[in-house]
Amino acid sequence: MRKQREIFTSPLDALVAVSKQLSLYESQRGMDSETFFDRYQKGLIDDDVGSVEWANAYQHYVALHHQLEDQLRVAA
Repeated sequence: MRKQREIFTSPLDALVAVSKQLSLYESQRGMDSETFFDRYQKGLIDDDVGSVEWANAYQHYVALHHQLEDQLRVAA
């Protein structure tokens, strides 16, 4: 399966896209992303392709969120 790569013009656009992706994972697995990631890091969830993609998406979300917080702090 070939992955598509999206390029965003702003961190906010990227955050919205990743948030939508996380919402899909959460709906499919019936668990919020923060709980999933905590369990995943503790080894309580298998390293199947879906879990690895979800973990990567969550880490991307957290990084983008921190980046936007930093930018807002500087602007304030």
